[in-house]
Amino acid sequence: MKVLGIGVDIINTSRIKKSIKNKKFLSRLFTSHEINNSKILKDKAMYFSKKFAAKESLSKAIGTGFRKGLNFKDIEILNNSLGKPYFRLSKKTKNIISKNLKTKSFDLFLSISDEKEYSVAFTIIQTKNVK
Repeated sequence: MKVLGIGVDIINTSRIKKSIKNKKFLSRLFTSHEINNSKILKDKAMYFSKKFAAKESLSKAIGTGFRKGLNFKDIEILNNSLGKPYFRLSKKTKNIISKNLKTKSFDLFLSISDEKEYSVAFTIIQTKNVK
């Protein structure tokens, strides 16, 4: 296994708190699934700041940022039954990763953490572990 990319992002939750009041901001950056999941939560700013940081960390791990066809809504952040976050990518995003990192198969690792005022996310992209 070879590490192909590493990305990290930190965001002040107050920035997101102001931005999520704008419905266009939400619909431009987050999938309908992510938006629907937020409806039952009390602290929407923290929820969206963690998703935002995770998407940014992936764009940095790819090495492009959000350009060359990479869009926020092509990356979805979900959690498994134990709460562990993971990426669900569009086919377009998978192709961008493959092209930029010159690999056909890869694994993604995501860690997200938050503290009152900040959210941070860390992403690793590595070659797929083939057995």
